[in-house]
Amino acid sequence: MSDQIAKGLEFEKKAEKKLSGWGIFGSKQEDAADLYEKAANCYKLAKSWDQAGAVYMDSKHEAANAYANAGHSYKKTNTKECIACLEQALNVFMEIGRLSMSARYCKEIAELYEQEQNLEQAITYYDRAADLFQGEEVTTSANQCKQKIAQFSAQLEQYQKAINIYEEIARQSMNNNLLKYGVRGHLLNAGICQLCKGDVVAITNALERYQELDPTFSGTREYRLLADLAAALDEEDVVKFTDAVKEFDSMTKLDEWKTTLLLRVKLLLKAKEEEEDDLT
Repeated sequence: MSDQIAKGLEFEKKAEKKLSGWGIFGSKQEDAADLYEKAANCYKLAKSWDQAGAVYMDSKHEAANAYANAGHSYKKTNTKECIACLEQALNVFMEIGRLSMSARYCKEIAELYEQEQNLEQAITYYDRAADLFQGEEVTTSANQCKQKIAQFSAQLEQYQKAINIYEEIARQSMNNNLLKYGVRGHLLNAGICQLCKGDVVAITNALERYQELDPTFSGTREYRLLADLAAALDEEDVVKFTDAVKEFDSMTKLDEWKTTLLLRVKLLLKAKEEEEDDLT
């Protein structure tokens, strides 16, 4: 390990000497960049991630890639520094008009904030990434980012924002034969968010809209679940609500996100029941 660090230091010295010496600018920078790359690889072999990150930053050749490489080196030890470097890479790529690369690093930053459970910041960067992907007509990647925004918005109880996104994706998907199969899933997510608002009229109206959007939706298990849950909410029947969820889950396993939101609705329903019991 120490041998690799010693080699890395030697390559760094050579790179600094190359940059400070005389020579044609482009060639000098390229030679120095190669030396910095070798130094960084030595530090990586020695698992000295911070040194690897620092040496990438020293190289001024292709600044955006240098910042990105620095970020990836810091990724193992320092999320804050990693994000700072990737933001620099993102900014440089934006300046030179490399929007697809900008989108990629926006998404990567969003994923880092997601890992840190900083959902607000994750939403901000997924939103930027979605706009950039959309501008480059990479619809699938844009929709993946939008779904993350909807997911986190619902977790933060920003239900209407999540509903709008899921419904928008469902509408777009209806026009694409490859994406049509996913429409009922998007409508189910939107419907669950409607239930979280506790507005029976809103969920009833939404179900009517969803049938107009996709005439096949009324024949799906997703529609039946939403209709049964809406009825249970209207009747303030916790048992009926629980049975409907159990029946669906026995056939199609509900993920953690759906389970968490449905539990919120159930608790809302229980609170209404208890409120009525207190009044009587």
